[in-house]
Amino acid sequence: MSPQLHLPDLPEVPVALGHEKTPPSDQASAADIRASWRQRIGSLLGTAIPLLIMTLLALGTWWLVKNSPQPPGEQVRSAPAHVPDYRLERFTLQQYDPSGRLKVQIQGEHLRHYPDTDEVEIDTVHVEGYDPDGRVTRATAREAIAAGDGSVVQLIGGAHVISTGNTGETIDFVGEHLLADFKAHVVRSERPVQVRQGRSEFTADAMVYDEASSILTLTGPARAVMTPDRSKK
Repeated sequence: MSPQLHLPDLPEVPVALGHEKTPPSDQASAADIRASWRQRIGSLLGTAIPLLIMTLLALGTWWLVKNSPQPPGEQVRSAPAHVPDYRLERFTLQQYDPSGRLKVQIQGEHLRHYPDTDEVEIDTVHVEGYDPDGRVTRATAREAIAAGDGSVVQLIGGAHVISTGNTGETIDFVGEHLLADFKAHVVRSERPVQVRQGRSEFTADAMVYDEASSILTLTGPARAVMTPDRSKK
């Protein structure tokens, strides 16, 4: 038999290695709180900084788009203002057909051209229009508004139009507002007008005269005094 050795139970004794000291419980709690806040701030900055960078990039892109010059074809052009781009004083304008024949001549004291409507305003105007069939139309007024090519002229204030045919017969129009359309060979008025042809006289609230057909149309209350021309059979 092998001998057995019984050792008495020894009490447990705590053993500490080195010279480390365990911090008090309140110091450990403060350190944990600081570490927790550092983690939260670090997490917040890690999320906010990319978002801030993206916002700055978006704002920079918007600024570049707003301030970058547009291509010439894409620029928004504002409508031209109704102001004259040139003026003439005591002038004469003439328009000729391709064969060199005079079609329209306009004279006046003052002229103002408006590019937005391609119209001219004329003070103290004198207009002459010549038709291929030999008819001549002359018009005068204190003021006129004419198309850029002179084909249509509005006569305002003391308007007087005289149309003379190739055989010499004449017809006169007198009113405060007459429109002479040299292209359509028409004289019209939407206001009271007086018409004289030979020794006959007509008055009406409005009228249209077609030079090509020599037809006069009167509208509104009209009055006519027709006197035959004794010099003609």
